Amino acid sequence: MKTQSSMLHVRMDTEMKRKATTALAAMGMTASEAVRLFFHRIAVDQAFPLELKVPNAQTRRAMLESEEMMSAGTARFASADEMFAELEETSGQ
Repeated sequence: MKTQSSMLHVRMDTEMKRKATTALAAMGMTASEAVRLFFHRIAVDQAFPLELKVPNAQTRRAMLESEEMMSAGTARFASADEMFAELEETSGQ
């Protein structure tokens, strides 16, 4: 069964819209997707949803590394033992 859709028109400050759409783009979302997600969470949780934030520099680097590895079909570590060894080595930093 197909659900009916409707339009939502929102008036806001032009600069606020520009800043928000830039931040959403950094998260990989459009304004329409963000509004749908926002309304979905409100409907499901019956509460105001938590704030989404732009990933920090360290997270963006990790995301980029992951995307590059997926594109190349490679892995950062040859084995789980190698991964755990590096985690132990860097855990004190």
